[in-house]
Amino acid sequence: MRKTAALYDPYLDTLGGGEKYILSILKVLSEEDFEINIFWDKDLTSEIKNRLSLQFNIKLEFLPNIFRKSSPLSFVNKLTALKKFDYFFYMTDGSYFFSSAKKNFVYVMIPQKELVNMNIINRLKTNNYIFITHSKFTQNWLKKWGIKSELIYPYIDIGKPSFVRDFVGTTAGKQKIILSVGRFFKHLHSKRQDLVINFFQLLKKQPAFKDFKLVLAGGLKKEDEEYFNEIKKSAGDNPSIVFKPNITFNELDKLYELSTYYWHLTGYGVDEDKQPELVEHLGITPLEAMASGCITFCYQAGGPKEIINDGVNGFLFKTGDELIQKMLKAINNINLQNKIRSSAVQFVKDNFSYQSFKDKVTKIILY
Repeated sequence: MRKTAALYDPYLDTLGGGEKYILSILKVLSEEDFEINIFWDKDLTSEIKNRLSLQFNIKLEFLPNIFRKSSPLSFVNKLTALKKFDYFFYMTDGSYFFSSAKKNFVYVMIPQKELVNMNIINRLKTNNYIFITHSKFTQNWLKKWGIKSELIYPYIDIGKPSFVRDFVGTTAGKQKIILSVGRFFKHLHSKRQDLVINFFQLLKKQPAFKDFKLVLAGGLKKEDEEYFNEIKKSAGDNPSIVFKPNITFNELDKLYELSTYYWHLTGYGVDEDKQPELVEHLGITPLEAMASGCITFCYQAGGPKEIINDGVNGFLFKTGDELIQKMLKAINNINLQNKIRSSAVQFVKDNFSYQSFKDKVTKIILY
């Protein structure tokens, strides 16, 4: 008999990195001939394909969202609805509920204590759940809060034509571009495009970088337009600073392919011991940059510290001055650039391939 899996993600319509992660787990299950069900009141199949570049080999079944507050289903009826599933996945927003599915999983994306408040009631509700997360950084915080979790790293689409080329001994196709990718928003773990612009303007004073451009790409929601307009204003009419909101995956792939350097400033100035939710939890876009041959620079906090070995497969920095000094070090040493590109590509191949992801999902989820 065909096995069944179901998902409830209260943030599903945002279709961000967390959604791609949890849906990718379901993709692995679909390849094992599972029926995939999603509790959502709208069929998002085409959006999942177009916005997340994620395609399933089966039809996704979208079910009425029984978890929304206005749902008429009672507690007992919800338990009855879940009982038919072999596997149930939930991306937590801080609320928890009993599940009667055979195997249950909670995905914790953000190391925020309010999301995992394990009081007596919540411990009872999650007694038959396994917690999963996507970085050692988040896993360590969950452990501090008394929660055991399983680590499954995400995968990077390294099969794409623009990813994982042989960059050893060549900078073919690369242009004088510094790229920074991330949603344009001011709250939580903001990508700090405001500081990226400031540091780029300082870098441009160095003769070696006078011809470089900065490209800022990422998703933009209507509610974040005020922040977007603020940072555009801070850039002035500088033709060297280019904004690319809401570009397609193909356009982003091309930017990765053309860019020489990549900057990531999430968490800049934050005390990660006090506010771990405000720093980068892993760093998907830095990994994509590394896979596509960009020399990657990340603020030294949170997840990037577990993916970047400073001076080996990228660079870590604590201040704007340190970022600029390390940029100068890189541009003046072609041999170092080539070594870093080669090491970065190999690191992503070894640790973030789809096969590695599938093997871990199979080991933790299916057995």
